Amino acid sequence: MFRTLIHSGIVLMLISALTHCGAGGGSAGPSRGIQVVNVSAYDPKEKQRQGRSYSPGDVSALRANGAAGLIARCGKGGVLDEKCSPFLSSADRSGMLVGVYYRTIHTVDTTAQADQFVNRVASIRNGRAWSSDKLLLCADFDTDSSPAQMVRFLDRVKQRTGVNCMVYLENSEKLRTTLSQTDETTKQRLRSCPYWVALYSHDSGACKSFPAPGTPTGLTRQYDVWNNWSLWQYGGVAWENGRSAPKVYRGFSSYLGDLDRPVERNLFRGDFEQLKALWDRHGVPLR
Repeated sequence: MFRTLIHSGIVLMLISALTHCGAGGGSAGPSRGIQVVNVSAYDPKEKQRQGRSYSPGDVSALRANGAAGLIARCGKGGVLDEKCSPFLSSADRSGMLVGVYYRTIHTVDTTAQADQFVNRVASIRNGRAWSSDKLLLCADFDTDSSPAQMVRFLDRVKQRTGVNCMVYLENSEKLRTTLSQTDETTKQRLRSCPYWVALYSHDSGACKSFPAPGTPTGLTRQYDVWNNWSLWQYGGVAWENGRSAPKVYRGFSSYLGDLDRPVERNLFRGDFEQLKALWDRHGVPLR
């Protein structure tokens, strides 16, 4: 037990330092901080324990458990996500910030995917009277995407919306190698987009080319593009024997508050006003 208490204290200090570094305020820990959830057609997962549930049409349980924002998958590789609009409408009714991400596939035409994304965003904007001011735009690139494909997607979205998307990347050896070795012009283009980092374990990602990054800041340094991360996906879902299971960075609880099932969770590096400012800079108007 003594070892557990020491470790929990280290995690608290680590995350507090990470969220303060360059953020201008806002502390965070396993039970504190600005939480953002991301969802897709795979959500909600099956019930795991007693507690509150949620659905695409009612995400009030997410809001009640501290989620300030919700980012829904808009599409993937040319196929739209049918749960996107219900999730966004429910989040808006619950007073959450709303955003969308598009999962690109490197074998599908990049410009066509960007156009599908922008067209779907336009449909969402016109689909209801929104309480939220902005819809955050995010690009999720698969691990085989080239830097040229990333830039092409981002440029097309910006050409049509005027917005630089947030960029989400997996903890991938291939992406770390490709991006760390790309040219400075490409790095500068990517750097104009905030970085959404995925890291569920302090010891994951070790490979021949890179040691385990340990922290989201460590992973950011290995990509050698961004000066720092903005959003950290610290909680995901693993599939084991046909059933979902929480996959969470150590020191965090397996579930968000009293939810009865896992949900993909993110921590913002800053306070709520800074989160709102990020939404404003990298989102399209909803009203």
